[in-house]
Amino acid sequence: MPRAQHTLVERVSGLAGLLALPSKHAETTAEEVIEYFNELPKMLRASLAWDRGSEMAQHTRITLATQMPVYFADPHPPWQRPSNENTNRRIRAYLPKGTVIPDHQPYLTGIAEEINNRPRRRLGCLTPTEAFTRLLNGQLPVASTT
Repeated sequence: MPRAQHTLVERVSGLAGLLALPSKHAETTAEEVIEYFNELPKMLRASLAWDRGSEMAQHTRITLATQMPVYFADPHPPWQRPSNENTNRRIRAYLPKGTVIPDHQPYLTGIAEEINNRPRRRLGCLTPTEAFTRLLNGQLPVASTT
């Protein structure tokens, strides 16, 4: 049964990816994060901002495997990673803390799809999915109203 979930948010489009992990161990986290990012186009792998949890102890391995630097936020200031914190708040509507989820990854993928298909004011009423598609097609910049 999966024990952990990680939220990854693309900065420009706000597209969320939710990863189901069998544990919070650093090795498992590194394997899943590497697989996730290596499936993305290289242009979308500029950097990764993370909190200072022990699950990121193998951040050097992630950097070497993805050619993407990992940066760490200071302890306790959620304002250093606002897109991630905002997305976590949206996820809590589906997954209150302590929720046990059967078929973990398919369920998380469904939640991400719902979240990614809600229009955002900061994207000029585009959804993160629409903004991400524009980003992939080189139609930058995405309208931002923040």
